[in-house]
Amino acid sequence: MLWGATMMSNLGTLVQTVGAGWLMTSIATSPVQVALVAGSNTLPIMLFALLAGALADSYDRRRIMLVAQIFMFVVSIALTAAAWLDLLTPWSLLAFTFLIGCGMAVHNPSWQSSVRDLVPREDVPSAVLMNSMGFNLMRSVGPALGGFIVSIAGAALAFAVNAASYIFLIIALLAWRSPANEQRLPREPFLLAVSAGIRYVAMSPNLLRVLARTFLFGFGAVAILALLPLVARQQLQGTAITFGILLGSYGVGAIGGALGSLWLRARFDNEQIIRAGFLAVSLAVMVLAVSSSLLIDCLVLLLAGAGWLSSLSLFNVSVQLSTPRWVVGRALSIYQTCAFGGMAIGAWVWGAIAAEASLPAALMAAGLVLVGGAAVGLLVRLPQSGGDELDPLGRFREPELRLDLRQRSGPIMVMVDYEIDQADVPEFLRLMADRRRIRIRDGARQWALLRDLENPDIWTETYHVATWIEYVRHNERRTKADAEVSDRLAALHRGPTPLRVHRMIERQTVPLRDDMPLKDYTELP
Repeated sequence: MLWGATMMSNLGTLVQTVGAGWLMTSIATSPVQVALVAGSNTLPIMLFALLAGALADSYDRRRIMLVAQIFMFVVSIALTAAAWLDLLTPWSLLAFTFLIGCGMAVHNPSWQSSVRDLVPREDVPSAVLMNSMGFNLMRSVGPALGGFIVSIAGAALAFAVNAASYIFLIIALLAWRSPANEQRLPREPFLLAVSAGIRYVAMSPNLLRVLARTFLFGFGAVAILALLPLVARQQLQGTAITFGILLGSYGVGAIGGALGSLWLRARFDNEQIIRAGFLAVSLAVMVLAVSSSLLIDCLVLLLAGAGWLSSLSLFNVSVQLSTPRWVVGRALSIYQTCAFGGMAIGAWVWGAIAAEASLPAALMAAGLVLVGGAAVGLLVRLPQSGGDELDPLGRFREPELRLDLRQRSGPIMVMVDYEIDQADVPEFLRLMADRRRIRIRDGARQWALLRDLENPDIWTETYHVATWIEYVRHNERRTKADAEVSDRLAALHRGPTPLRVHRMIERQTVPLRDDMPLKDYTELP
């Protein structure tokens, strides 16, 4: 139900994209303004996706999506009215498309995070591909339909079709009952949730590799979407229908990429697939730069669509399967920030080059950037997607406290004592480097490793958390993948007793009386 309603919404979006892109070629005074139609849709995702990701991890995703869809519905009605009354200027058209992009920025992290609410973990790659294929099924017919509508009735009707398409998804979201998000701990404050998401990604090397390549790919590959209206009008001397046929070819290629993605994933590793995607889009962009044939352009756009879909879907799956459940919405939002941020910046850059130099020069430059993106993989390979090692470890048991502590009491200082033989120190320090990254990634502050001057075999790991509830949250974020480091550190410990953990609350001043009494365990009669 949701997939089908989303396809109808995607159809409206693509019809609106053709209407906006073609209308801009008629009213714009610069190629930059034409290219910025694509950028105005993607810039909001770069700006607001992280905030939307924090919302997706903390609140009811279904309600977030409903609010976003209703907002886009209202904006689309206003855009239709403005176009019908012939009130649109280049900058007001960009403003409307920017607002619609804001709605998509809020909607996308919640929708993509909901995939794991709808299907088992092992089906996530197929579900992501189905989402992408659904969009590109509509891309194969939507642009052609949009071109036909614009050529017959004008852009206003294309915008009205988009407004109507939101109704299907709004009805589907009203009918869907999303699973309850059971949270044992209080909801994380919004700004802390945002910073926790940034911190997690910053301390996850595998995710950083994926995000860097995503940005490069979006920056180069968006040249096709940004400059295709100019290719249709200037190089092919075509109409809105020509533009729709070109976009339709791109969508058909993307469907082929979706159908072949699982086959590719079974036979090649992630880096090989991504490298091929970069090179496929690069070849297509360079051919567009020199071709004046509609047939040749359609053929290379089939290749570009396949490379686009297989690359972006693999990036998406890699992020989803490399991120634990508690932060997946924020990780996906950062992924979208990188992807669409690259597209927004690229759309402006390629439009500026087309304005200052020429359209072929802009396309050729984008192709060279994509070749460079493929070459990066020779130095820094993409990781393979993880399995169930990112599920919660589940070992932590909240200790019984004798002090009458509140959840917001703090700051808390934690110390862990180790006794390490001198021969094991190099291995201990290597493991501690990983332990430091894991601690900070999961919320620790002021991490330090101390060594006893009088007894050098004694080492103490220390770190701080703001409150007791943050300490509990920090420990419950531990995953099965982190267990290896903990187990190997415990094996290096040579003390007569197990590892000793000290949990202490700091005093910034010395009060005249104890304001934190011991708990009263006396049973009342």
